[in-house]
This record gives sequence, structure tokens and C-alpha cells, in this order.
Amino acid sequence: MKQIGVGILGFGTVGAGVADGLLKHREVMAKRLGVDIVLKKIADLDITTDRGIAVPAGILTTDAAAVIADGDIQIVVETIGGTGIARKFVLDALNAKKCVVTANKKLLAEYGKEIFDTAAANGVDIYFGASVGGGIPIIRVLREGLAGNDIESIHGILNGTCNYILTRMENEGLPFDVVLKDAQKLGYAEANPSLDIDGFDTAHKACILAALAFGFQPRIDQVQVEGIRNLAGEDVKYAADFGYRIKLLAVVARHGDEVEVGVHPTLVPFTHMLSNVNDAFNAAMVKGDMSDYTMYYGRGAGRAPTASTVVGDIGDIARNLAHGETRYARAIPNYAEGAVKLRAAGEIASRFYIRFLVADKAGAFGTIATILGNHSVSISAASQKAGGVGNEPVPVVVLTHEAKAADLEAALKEIEASGVVGGAPVKLRMI
Repeated sequence: MKQIGVGILGFGTVGAGVADGLLKHREVMAKRLGVDIVLKKIADLDITTDRGIAVPAGILTTDAAAVIADGDIQIVVETIGGTGIARKFVLDALNAKKCVVTANKKLLAEYGKEIFDTAAANGVDIYFGASVGGGIPIIRVLREGLAGNDIESIHGILNGTCNYILTRMENEGLPFDVVLKDAQKLGYAEANPSLDIDGFDTAHKACILAALAFGFQPRIDQVQVEGIRNLAGEDVKYAADFGYRIKLLAVVARHGDEVEVGVHPTLVPFTHMLSNVNDAFNAAMVKGDMSDYTMYYGRGAGRAPTASTVVGDIGDIARNLAHGETRYARAIPNYAEGAVKLRAAGEIASRFYIRFLVADKAGAFGTIATILGNHSVSISAASQKAGGVGNEPVPVVVLTHEAKAADLEAALKEIEASGVVGGAPVKLRMI
């Protein structure tokens, strides 16, 4: 049986999980795949801290370059993260004609073209199944299972930290800051949680999904991104009063020759399947022209789920190499580059939730309704909430029919200038 050697760069949470999986399941993988996958080396600056697994003597090293140069290693696994040294090592491995497996969504979203061009030039594979959705095989679904479909849209809950926070805010009525601290204590959120709570982790994943679905990868700085940092508990409650719960949603959709890519806190109906994805779980709902709606659900992060997908990618590459072939030298395709473009944020249409603090005077709400109507924004429902003492403004929540984001923005500016509301209105998208 042919042997394929693997080297892991990075021995943190995911790297240790990958090593554990390769060592524990070597025999069963050989039976399933017809190739013996052998863990040869693990490189990390820290090779003394106990990771909770026993590795054979001589495997650990601090020399990543030596792992890349090792002639007995055909697959290099990058689990370092970020876009610094990880980018260098991935490019070095590809230029050394080694196949690469990575879960690094930030690296692929920001340097994907360079990396995949390098893989193509060297005739080697790069797999990245764990870069979106952790243990959920959404990358494989788009690349293989739904390859015969024209993808129309993808709606995804792709960040477990945010989903955990939103679930507890709704279920327990707790404020954002309190739940965030709990999430940090439990290890769901980093000490600096900005990448997660400000939406950019989800945006990196949305860019990768857009490329796979539509052959067009937008730059991360072109994508409209809103996180949950400023989400108020009253909006979670008011959304529930209308039969919705708030999720941080990635939306990737095609509209003719334009592709919509965005990340926003979004009201999702209780009856929608994505509404019932709770805690740290992830899900992606894909609509294809032939498949219609399909949904993929599971743990989107963590050592074991992420490592499971990485090990699966290693198995695929090993099987390819055993048969002398590579399949995905240009794994993120750019076939539609130039044929489609990113839809401008103002042109994106959606239903909206708006919370106003309305002045306690006759005709105030009538003024709001008139201004919205003048900008082609029609109201589907409205509710005045308890609050306001004496002459203080009263919370009023409005749900709109579908409207262009630019039209709504123009209306809200005019409403603010009219003097009938106190402070800037809160605006959230709906599906």
C-alpha cells in the first residue's frame, strides 16, 4: 500500500486535533482510502506544552522550513492562522510542490488569488474544507455535490461566538456585554473578540462562499459588514414580539450579472430553519436551480469538528496522490471574473426593522410614514412600545416591505432632520 507523508505546521487547538485524528484513525483510513497516511512531522515554536495527545518520538520540531523541505512529506497542513508567517509557509510549501491543507479563511479571503495561482503554477492541490463552517462540509457541497446547479443564494450562520451570544441574549434577556464575558470565560470568544463580534470572521467566509458559488471573489474591503457589538437587548425582545429572532447572517446571492455579499444582524422568522440554529452551532442554507433549498448544520468551530474536516481533506489529497493525480489545482475558481461584479450596498433590497424614538406630539408618526412613503419605503407593520415618561420620546418599531437600502437611508436622514425622533433610528435587515 502506498504511503503518503504529512507534516503539520502549528500545534495549537486545531493542529493537535488533526494530529490526534491522523494517529488514532490511521488504520481505518487506510482501509477506506487504500493509502497509508503517515504523520511525519509537527512544527511549532512551543513543543513542550502538553496538548493532551501522545505523539511518537522525533515527530515534534521547531523548524517549519525543514518540514516543508522533507522529501518524505507530500502534504503540508497549515494550522497556524492569520496572514503573516502562515502565508509564507503556505507559499513555500506550494513552491516546493507540496499539496496544502488549510482552515485559514482570513488567508484565503485576502490572498486567495496569489495562493491558488501558486498552486496552479506548481500543479499541486490546496484544500480548505474547514475554512468555512468547521465540521460542516459546505465547501465540499459547493465544489462537488451541487456542482451541477446554478447557485442562486446562500444564507449562513457562520460564527459560533456570535450565535452563542445572540441565543443567550434572547433566551435569558441578558445584555450583550454580560454574555460576551461569559463566552470569553467558556472559550467561545477570544480575549480580543473583534474579529468575531464585528462580523469580519463571517465576512471572510462569505467571500470564500461567493467565489465557490459564483466564480467571483470580492475583496474583503468591498463587502458591507455589520457585527453585533452594538445590538441592544430591547431589539432582541421587540423582534421576538413580531415572531423573529436575530441572527448574524452572511448573505451571498446572485442578481443577474451582480453578486450580493454582506454580513448583517438579521431578523429571521421563528418558522425559518435558520432561526432554530442556536448556541455555538453553524448552518448554511443553499438554493440551487435544480436542488432548490438544502441546509447544512453542525458545529462550526472547535478542535474536533474542525480537525475532522481537515483530516477529510488530507484523505482526499492522499487518495489523489496515490493515483498520480491532482484535481483542484485552482480550488477557488475565477471563471466569472469580469463577467459579474459586486452589487453596490445601496442597491441591495431587503425588508427592514426600524426602531424610532418618536417625539410625544401630534402627527409625529404621520410625518415618519409620509417621509418613508416619499422614498418608496412602505410599512408592513408598526407597534408602539411601552416607555417614555411625560414628554419623553416613545419607542416605535416599524417593519417595512422590501426596499432598496439607499432609499431607506435617504428616508432615515430626512426623518432625523425633521425633529420628530430622538437620536438615530436603529435599522436591521429581515428575511
